[in-house]
Order: sequence, then C-alpha cells, then structure tokens
Amino acid sequence: ARHGTSLIPQVRPSQLYGLEINPYAAELAQVVIWIGYLQWIHHNGFAAPRDPILEPIDTIRNMDAIIDLTDPDNPKEPEWPEADVIVGNPPFLGGNKIRAELGDHYVDSVFALYTRRIPPFSDLCCYWFEKSRAQVAHHPKTRVGLLATQSIRGGASREVLKRIADSASIFWAVSDRQWILDGAAVHVSLVAFGSQPPDSICLDGRNVDRINPDLTTAADATLAVQLKANSGISFQGPSAKGPFDIPEGFALELLHATGNPTEKPNSDVIRPVASAIDLTKRSRAVWTIDFGLQSIEAACEYSEPFAYAKSHVFPLRAQNRRAAYAQKWWLYAEPRPGMRRALQALPRYMATPAVSKHRLFVWGLPELLCNQGTLVFATAEDFGFGVLHSRAHDLWARRQGTQLREKESGDRYTPTSCFETFPFPEPTAAQRDAIAAAAYELDILRSTWLNPPEWTREEVLTFPGSVDGPWARYVTEANAK
Repeated sequence: ARHGTSLIPQVRPSQLYGLEINPYAAELAQVVIWIGYLQWIHHNGFAAPRDPILEPIDTIRNMDAIIDLTDPDNPKEPEWPEADVIVGNPPFLGGNKIRAELGDHYVDSVFALYTRRIPPFSDLCCYWFEKSRAQVAHHPKTRVGLLATQSIRGGASREVLKRIADSASIFWAVSDRQWILDGAAVHVSLVAFGSQPPDSICLDGRNVDRINPDLTTAADATLAVQLKANSGISFQGPSAKGPFDIPEGFALELLHATGNPTEKPNSDVIRPVASAIDLTKRSRAVWTIDFGLQSIEAACEYSEPFAYAKSHVFPLRAQNRRAAYAQKWWLYAEPRPGMRRALQALPRYMATPAVSKHRLFVWGLPELLCNQGTLVFATAEDFGFGVLHSRAHDLWARRQGTQLREKESGDRYTPTSCFETFPFPEPTAAQRDAIAAAAYELDILRSTWLNPPEWTREEVLTFPGSVDGPWARYVTEANAK
C-alpha cells in the first residue's frame, strides 16, 4: 500500500473460465464460484461487494468441450479460451460404452474429427487430454491438471499420454487412486503436464527423474515395438453378437440328427465353446453353432442347426445397426478368419482369458472354439507354454496391459501390447528342452490337481464326422465321409 498498490483483491471470478455442456450446470457453476469468492472475501477481512453482490460470469460457456455440432453435417473442434492453467474432471466412459451412451452420429463425428490423434474407442476422457495438449502447444506457459480413469495408463487410451510426453512434460501424477462417488468405488489417475517441467518431478508422492506415459518411472516400456517374430500368432477369439450358444443336451441331439440334403454331418458346425470362465473355472458344458466362414448357401445345408440360427439369431442380428452384422447374420459377427487359418494345421493351441486376476494359459483342442472373452495363440510347443507362464512375461503383461480397477481385480491382456512386444529368449538347445519339460510338468500337475483321476470319468461320444471338420482327428476310415 505504501507503494501505491491497492489492497483490494484483483483476482475475481471473471478470471475463471469454464466449459459445461449442461445449461443448468453452467448457471449453477456461476453461483458456486461467486459463493466461494464471497466466502474468501469474508474470511480474509475484506468488505463484500454490495452493488451488485453477484455479477454475471460470462466466461462460463455452455458448450460441448470436444466437438462443435452446430452444423451437424460439418463437425468441427470447439475453441477453448486461452488460460494459464487448465484443470478438470472429464467424464469417464469406456470404449465399449461410448457408442451406446452417445449415439452413432456423435461418436462417428468425434472419431473422424480426432482421427490419427486419438485411437477409436479410447476412453472419453482422452479427448480432454488431447485438447489440453494442443492448448499447451499453442501457449507454452499453460499448465494442465486433469483426472482420468486409471485405464489411461494402458491400451489405446495410453496413446494420448504418449503424445503429451512427446511434446510436453508430465511433471506430477498419481498413477492409481481410489475415488468413491455415490458409494461406488472407482480408480483414477491424476496427471499434470506442461511444456516446461518444474524443478522437481513427483510421481505417487515421491520425487523421480521422469514420468513415463504409463505413469511409471525408470525404464519406459511404452517405447517397446511390435516384433515381427511374434506377428500372426495371437488373436482375440471370435465374437458372436448373437445367441449361437446352445446347451450340451441339445448339441448332442444335433450331432446325431440326420437328414441334411447333402448328407453332411452336423458335427461340421457343432462344437464346444469356451469363454474366460471356462478357462479359469470348470467348464460350463456350453456348445455353439459355428458356420465358420461359409456362405448362406453352404450353411443352410445343415438343416437343423441352420433352422435354429434362423429362428434365434436372425431376429436380433437383422436389427443390428452394423450392416455387415445384419447381412451375414448366420455367421459370428467377428469370425476371425486369420485365427482360423493359423490354427488349421495345429494339433492344439494355447488360450488365456482376456481379463484375469492371475495370468494363466491352457491348451485347447481343435474342436474347441474359444470366444471373444479369450485370446488364442497359434502354437503347440511346450517351450512357448513355459515362456508365457514365466515370471518375466507375467510382469511384462501386467506392465503393458490395462488394470481393470484396483490391482486385485486383475488385468486385461492385449495381444498387440502384451504379446507382440514381448521378446522371447534365445535359449540353447538344453535350455529350450528344460523349459519345455518344466512346462509339460506344470500342465500335467495342474490338470491332475483340478481333475483327480479318482474323481473323473471319461465317456466316448460317437457321432458322424467329416475328415475336414473340427472333429477330423477323431474320424476313422470306417465312418469317414
């Protein structure tokens, strides 16, 4: 004051900008900001403003923060106001739920607008991170602090943090924190970044040298690239998008049914199916109708299985908004032709749950179809079985995968990031044999413990089969057709 500076606070609510899509919430925000400001004035000994007590805050904009659909045919990015600091709690919406919650037009417009920057089906909060990153690029003094679902550390959602790390610096973060809202517990990550890092970088409450895009420090596993040696081996299981699964009793009836116009056996298209539950617990004894990649003309030659699909699957798939799913209603929506070709000549293959608390792998036989809840590996070697069960691969998969909620809930195994980036060892012949022997013993011990011989009983099923069907290895010359 002695130097002529006023003691009246110069910071006012009008210096706070906001973006809010809900008109009522935008108005409410103005009132809340003023209440907070008046409380600060009162507690610090200043006289409250009297005329007027509340002024309008025109800086709270009622608008969508990530897309401008004023002209629905020409979507564009909205302009954010310039700011020294950007803070926020963007909405969390997982990739699989975005379309159901926001509608096709909105989602397709957002995907098209942010193409090559945000992978489709990243969590919705990632678009706020990208917009903030762009703000920092244009205004280097800007700093950002945002909340995100903790899944931003992995999978497609992590790509936005990679872009941030390439052009700015993540200088403060909490990688995994429980957040309780309305009684529901979720896990979030908090991330702060800017063009210039401060003197200290803090991760989970401790000073570190750097923060990687997966919100870890030390070695940056996000720099790992996909290896050619691992390509074409791992696949997500086929996705049905329809009630193709049937109980075992009905499946056995279809297997024994005759009367197909070409005399083809129904076993060509009737096979057991496994989900993640079947791999981690006891089998549910569920079977499925799988026409593979056949045309509708070939599929209808299996009279009863086709009739079942026509009455149960067709009504649902005909209403599917994706034209390809509706048009080829008799097939699995995503039949995974690459997987089928890779498994065709193998006597067995490996499978693992897509989501699991413990990472385990099991052997699957050719007649078993693992569905979209599983990941399939086109290898029959005990050596590969042993390497994927190793502590090294388990740590790698957890680092490269996506944590579901808290660590105890498990992780999502993603082939592109968990398997295709994993460098297999190059052992000597003796080491390779030792790993294979240990893997074989592990499988035998685990299978025997889960299915004690004195508690199990084997039954032989006899039904017509084809030499080129899923049951081909059981077909004898006497009944081969």
